[in-house]
Amino acid sequence: MTIGHEVIGGGPNRIIVLHGWFGDHGIWSPTYPFLDRDKFSYAFMDYRGYGASRALTGAYTINEIAADALGLADALGWPRFSVVGHSMGGMAAQRLGIDAGDRVQAMVCVTPVPASGVPLPPEVDQMFASVASEDEAGRMVIGGSLGQRLTPAVTEYILRHARVTSTIGAFGKYYTAFSKSDFSGEAAGLRVPLLVLFGEHDGGVSADFVRATFPPLYPQAELEMLPNAGHYPMLETPAWLVSRLEGFLSGRATV
Repeated sequence: MTIGHEVIGGGPNRIIVLHGWFGDHGIWSPTYPFLDRDKFSYAFMDYRGYGASRALTGAYTINEIAADALGLADALGWPRFSVVGHSMGGMAAQRLGIDAGDRVQAMVCVTPVPASGVPLPPEVDQMFASVASEDEAGRMVIGGSLGQRLTPAVTEYILRHARVTSTIGAFGKYYTAFSKSDFSGEAAGLRVPLLVLFGEHDGGVSADFVRATFPPLYPQAELEMLPNAGHYPMLETPAWLVSRLEGFLSGRATV
């Protein structure tokens, strides 16, 4: 079984891209026109319960995402590769980098959940958990993560994308996966070059949160703020996001 995915580009620098909680890999589609397809090969993966992997069942855990990503690299014949992960996918990228450090060359985590998870107050945790079945809760979470500064149509687009590309069961379990998982004790095992990109207006994975959590976990990490972006820079500032991640990965990701 090969996990669902879309490959874009045919360059020698190979990148596995992991999406976030709200929707499948299609959330990255605004970046497609700006990808350097001669220099890079991108494999945009769908987790079990999402998109092209929607019919695949599983445990819906961070460990499973990482294992499926490694299986995808095997199926593609990529002995060495880099990883880009957004939000929940950023957490899975860290897991993959720890588990397969001999194969992962470099990593970019975009508005990522850290290896320590996201402990939330009980009332906030309950609200997040209800997003799987309640649209209004979804609007609150998405709007907050965008910094409450964009047209409501952006929130609606992200919410609708999540609803049509993921199953309710998988979506709910993935919330538990990224919020309750904690493998921070293994973070020292991640030794690859790491760029952490965070949005200037992100109300969820805020600048203060990133600066407080990532350097203690990964002393080698480079932290950079994405201007005029919240939690979804692939939608908000796609050209700038591609420029920053390709700039970092150029020369680090090779055959």
